[in-house]
Formats: sequence, structure tokens, C-alpha cells
Amino acid sequence: MIDPALAHAAAEAEAALAAGHADGYDCMVAALGRNARGDTTSAETLFTRARDLAPDDPAVLTGFAQFLRQQGRLRDAVEICDAAIRAEPTYADAWIERGTILSGGGSDRAASESFAHALSLAPHAAVAHAGLAALASKTGDADVVREHARAALAIDAANVVSAAALARIEIEAGQPGVALDLLRPMVVRLREPSNDRSLAWSLIGDAHDKLGECDKAFAAYARSKADFGAANAVPTQTIMRHSAFVRAITAGLEAMPTVRWPEDRGGAVAGEANVHVFLFGYPRSGTTLVENVLASLPGVAALEERPTLATADTAVLAGDAASIVDRMAAFARADEAEIAPWRQAYWTKVAESGVPPGAPGFVDMDPLKGTRLPLIARLFPGARLLRMMRDPRDVVWSCFRTHFAVTSNTLDFTTLEDTARHYDALMRLTALAEQRLPIVLHEVRYDCLVRNFDTETRAMCAAIGLPWNAAMRRFDRTANARGVATASVGQVRKGLYDGTRQWERYAEQLAPVMPILAPWIERFDY
Repeated sequence: MIDPALAHAAAEAEAALAAGHADGYDCMVAALGRNARGDTTSAETLFTRARDLAPDDPAVLTGFAQFLRQQGRLRDAVEICDAAIRAEPTYADAWIERGTILSGGGSDRAASESFAHALSLAPHAAVAHAGLAALASKTGDADVVREHARAALAIDAANVVSAAALARIEIEAGQPGVALDLLRPMVVRLREPSNDRSLAWSLIGDAHDKLGECDKAFAAYARSKADFGAANAVPTQTIMRHSAFVRAITAGLEAMPTVRWPEDRGGAVAGEANVHVFLFGYPRSGTTLVENVLASLPGVAALEERPTLATADTAVLAGDAASIVDRMAAFARADEAEIAPWRQAYWTKVAESGVPPGAPGFVDMDPLKGTRLPLIARLFPGARLLRMMRDPRDVVWSCFRTHFAVTSNTLDFTTLEDTARHYDALMRLTALAEQRLPIVLHEVRYDCLVRNFDTETRAMCAAIGLPWNAAMRRFDRTANARGVATASVGQVRKGLYDGTRQWERYAEQLAPVMPILAPWIERFDY
């Protein structure tokens, strides 16, 4: 659903485009409108045109950066934002957008510096105060949260991000009633579905959960997800649902001809790590925990949910379902000369993300990278594969109740049934990959890890070829130093957290999706 003010401005900008006298700013506003309606392809074309027409306009560049952030292209977004700042160092909106981008990427310290700089330029910028409050709420710094959240609300009483930051620390402090008093007026004030209202309802759910009011909590979570889906709905012809994407890859793997891929890749690749690990599983399964455990090892670098396989993705997994099936068949038959550049592009992207070339160990963490197992098996036959396992009921319930950033896959978490079907689709793909591809997965069970940490981490290290080190026990310090961008930030930074069997209090609400999950519960022995 497009914001009415943006809709009006975009209509005027489109009129200027139609009349042939649009400037860079008009192109940028029209692009924002098209993006809000789901037409990302023409939006990017217009953003590029806007930048060409006004290469030194900080508003145009900041708008382009916002678009790139929303597309998940954080590195590109921050580069465009930095260009806006170079063009006009005192443009506070660019500093605010920079803070938002960096926060989304887990660079919390740099994000705080950007928001603080924005406040030095515009002391009454409620959004900058809210950004600092939200960052502080991740680490539980209640004093900083209160300082900046109250400042933001004094300027803008409708600032949901600030109210949410305050509500989080009240819930953590055992004061869910105070959180409800903060948030209820917000959802009344917000009359249309939006990401802000979705966030508020999600935290209202958390407050009721803390009070043991499961029926009220579930109702609030359902409202949150309904708002999330409505606010971020895009036409089905412009984007494939992630569950459909997973099923297309499964169909491609089923149809892929049996080909014996050569194990010899023709020599080392510039920048590749000595030990290369792919860590995947499912959102809320514990991948962020294990990533930070491994990143605590000396010499081991890790990346969190980055599109490292983007070049291969474009070549093999682009287009509609039929195209994916056809491209996967061609990929199976491709010779080494054709795919070698994709392997180099992977390591180049890893280095561009800040991982030292030739690192002793590198962990590529993405809970959904199981969708890329056909690519990984061919491009990186020597990589070690870690699959995170958690009770399917806990995973599906956690995905449903959690307020995520907008991505193609989180739009599949708007109902319990959609969430369960997405889980089922990815588990089917992973099971098929184990059957058809030359891969070996080492499973890390979340419940075993939190109860027998040393035993499980020693087994994990043996499986991937890295020496165990007592530093792995201090993964919470690693997480605080590195920054965590996923929804697991609160748990991981506090240390070992046993989140097993959370689903039991919501067994009644989960009952309708149990037929979907039951085969996996049995298969995984939960």
C-alpha cells in the first residue's frame, strides 16, 4: 500500500515525465512511487536516469540509496549515500539514510556514528533519535534508549520506532504492561496497514506473551503479519513468491540430467579461504548463533546473509519457474570454462564485503542458502556444509511471531500455513539435494548445542576441519564486537539461550499446520 503523500507527489512527477520536462528530482520521486507499487525494474531505470540528470543532488542520491537498501543491496546503497554526503556534507537526510543502511547490515557502531552526526546537523530529527534508540535496544542499553526515544517522541509523538525501542526494554525488564501502554495508542493512531503498525502489533504480541496471555499474543502476532503482508504486497507478475522459487529449484533439480561433475576445478582461485564453510538451515533455526561461535575462532571470518552467489544466481536461477528448470539443466552440462568466472566472482564479492583474501577460514552464513545447494555442489566441491536443525514447530512458530525486515522470503511468513508450507518446500529441496548431489552435510542440532556446547562444537570443528578453541564459548563477545543484523540479535548477544519447546504454549494455534510439519518432526526425530 503506497503512502498517500508519496502517491500524490509521484503522480505529479509522472505528469512531468509524460510532458517531457522532468528533472532529476522528478525522476527520483516517480521512481519511489513505482517502487512502492512493486515495479522495481522501471523504478531502478528511473533512479539511474535521475542520478544522470542530477549527479550532485543529495536528495536524488539519497532516494536512490533508500531504494537500493530496500532491495537488499546494502553495499551499493551505502556507496550512493556516501556520494550524496560528498556532494553535500551537511545534508542530514543522507546521514540518516546511511545510518539506516549500516544498521540493516549489522554495522551498529558505524550506524550510531551516522545517526549522531545527523543530529549534530539537525538536532530535531526525530528519525535520527529513533535510530539511536533502536540500536541501543538491541544491546539492552536502557539509559540510551530512554534518552533518544523520549527525545524522538517529544518531537514526533507518532514515532513508532522510538515507542518500539522503549517497549522492548520494558518487556525485557519485566514490565509488559508499560509496553502495552506505549504501543496501544500507536496502533489506534495508525489507521492503515504499514510496517510501523506491524512492528507495534508484534511487540504487543510479545508483551501479552510475557504476561502468559497466549490467545491475545497470537491475535496480535496475526494482526502484525496481516499488516506486514498488506504493506509490502506486490503484484504477483512482478516477483515470484519465495516458496514458488524454492519449488522451481526443486523441479529443476528433479529434472537435472545425471552428470558426473569433475572434482578438479583447474587450480586455486584468487582470494579463496583455506577452509570454506556454508552454514544454512532455516530462519530462526540457530544459524546466527553458530556463525558467531565459528567467528570466535582465530583467523575465521564470517559473513551474515550476503548475496555472495549473485553472479551464478543470475545465470542459473533467474526468470520464471520454467526458465529456472531449463537453466539448471544447462548448468549441469556446462563446462569448467563457462562456470569458472562465477567462482571467481564469488570470492571477489566475499573480499568486497570485508573478508581478508586467503583467510584461514571463512563461514558463509545464510539460513536459506540450502536453495543454492546445486550451485554450491558444482562450484565448491571442497566446501564444508553445516546444516542447522531445530524442532520444526519451534522454527515455524518463531518465524510467524518474529517481526522481520522485508525480503522475498519473509513475505511467506504472513500466516502460519504459509510459513509451514514454505518450511516444507525448503526441507523437500534439501532432502532431494542430499539424494541427487555429491554433498555431505554435517547436522548441528540446536537443542543439543545449547545443552552440550563443548561436545557439539568439537564435533562441528572436526567436521569442517578447524581446530576447536575455548574462545568459541565467548561467542557473545564476538557478536557484540561484530554486530548482528538478523532477528536473533537479542538472544545471541546475551550468551547461550535455550529456546527449545517454545511452541508448546501455542499448540492449539499450531494444530491446523501440524499435518504439514508432522513428516519433518518424525524424520528429524523431534
